[in-house]
Amino acid sequence: MNRKLSPFWTLFILTGLNLLNYFDRFILSAVLPSVQRDLQLNDGDAGRLATAFMLGYFITSPFFGYFGDRSSRKWLIAVGIFIWSLGTVLTGFAQTFALLVGFRVLVGVGEASYATISPSYISDTFGRERRNNALTIFYVAIPVGAALGGIVGGWISAHWGWRHAFIWAGAPGLLLALLLLPFAEPGRGAVDGGQPQGKPGIADLLKLFRLREYLLVVGGYVAYTFALGAFGHWGPTFLHRVHGLTEESASTFFGGVLVVAGILGTFVGGFAATAWRKHNPAAYAWVLGLSVIVAVPLAFGAFWFPAHKTAMACLAGAMFLLFLGTGPVNTLILETVPVNLRASAMAMSIFMIHAFGDIWSPEIVGRLSDVWGSLQKATLILPCALLLGGILWLWLALQMRRTSRAASTPVG
Repeated sequence: MNRKLSPFWTLFILTGLNLLNYFDRFILSAVLPSVQRDLQLNDGDAGRLATAFMLGYFITSPFFGYFGDRSSRKWLIAVGIFIWSLGTVLTGFAQTFALLVGFRVLVGVGEASYATISPSYISDTFGRERRNNALTIFYVAIPVGAALGGIVGGWISAHWGWRHAFIWAGAPGLLLALLLLPFAEPGRGAVDGGQPQGKPGIADLLKLFRLREYLLVVGGYVAYTFALGAFGHWGPTFLHRVHGLTEESASTFFGGVLVVAGILGTFVGGFAATAWRKHNPAAYAWVLGLSVIVAVPLAFGAFWFPAHKTAMACLAGAMFLLFLGTGPVNTLILETVPVNLRASAMAMSIFMIHAFGDIWSPEIVGRLSDVWGSLQKATLILPCALLLGGILWLWLALQMRRTSRAASTPVG
């Protein structure tokens, strides 16, 4: 029988693999100006590369979610890592726009498996009191991996060309895909103290659309992801084009801010929310709503102020605030549904946030930039999307507060 990993090593391995996940994903944004020059792509086509990734990502996520609640999760994770790593390596060999689009779709398919399955794996390893902190640590890999992708990708591109950036980024994952296979999986719902639940059917999956709190979490996440998807794709290019930074300097600054603001924001928001929930059952939702609402004026300033130092300071502040909810939003996705639907709930949220969020936003910003002749004006739609997300999450907080008060009110 396979030996079971300790919670520490489970989280350590999955967090490291998640870092590699986002490292590979954000290589493209770091080298995008070079790719555009080499393949002669306009802004709309450059935005379509992000759309291609999201097509592979969100279309396949429901399938991975369905099988993730019914079959071996460690094998699904391994297959996902191998596929996204292979797609990243092949991106470095693409000679045409069509091949580039196809390989980005492949990267999205692999990452869909990992992003869908891993959070439910962690949820079945850590109990309710430690789950949000564990997921917070897991999702710290987002800013670290994204920043390393930007910094290392920009550096490799500057010295050896953008193709080498993709090849060296993807190669490690072809071997690391095997890490979890020798170990036993955690039981579904075992740490929650209940009896194991049966494998869900289609009728059970449809119940997700009747869970108001789950729908509010995902609704806010859609608007949030619309903004951040375009922001992450165009951020270095915006600094390069609007404020005159070199391609390498823009990638380095953007990556550096991602590291500092991302790590601090994710840790502060996640651990503070865990402590606050001991006194307020709606704490996770309040952290989400309030952090995004406060970030809106800073995001507007980052895109509008002509002075580059002021704009960059606003950008850093907005990024810090937007990372505060990284842990809580994913914890709420998992805790507002039955334990045997966790992978499906994560998959459905991935499908929704990309189908209605960042699958369109990078290309929309690119097309608006082409039409208006200004990337700066095009990016101003993003703070509006953040405002909508903040409103939905504040609604969720009020809903959870009402539910908590109703549950604590004595009957009779």
